[in-house]
Amino acid sequence: MISLDLRSRKPIYEQLVEKLKELIIHEVFKADEKLPSVRFLSKELTVNPNTIQKAYRELEHQGYIYSIPGKGSFVVPQAITTNNEKVEKVKSDLVKILSEALYLGLDKEEIVRLIEEAEKTVKGGEIRD
Repeated sequence: MISLDLRSRKPIYEQLVEKLKELIIHEVFKADEKLPSVRFLSKELTVNPNTIQKAYRELEHQGYIYSIPGKGSFVVPQAITTNNEKVEKVKSDLVKILSEALYLGLDKEEIVRLIEEAEKTVKGGEIRD
């Protein structure tokens, strides 16, 4: 389910954060679902438990998961995740990426097709309005 590139220059905890965010966004892990324990994931990936814990802390800081002491870490329901600061940052990043894409020659129709493709992958294939 989760594969890490141990030879990558990107730190393992950052790779783990990206992979888990991807799994949450694509609803492999559903809202309020318990994530694998630090100990289990550490054994599964053969990664130091402190690295897993650091990734979980980062995900919690970013608003993707929440922790219940003694119970574990769980996925935050999407409605709660929506925070204006994060939305504004994503919008800003999108403008930069779209500007670069247009500069490199992608046309509007191709960009719209890519947006529709991304939309299909979110929520397990449901298209949201």
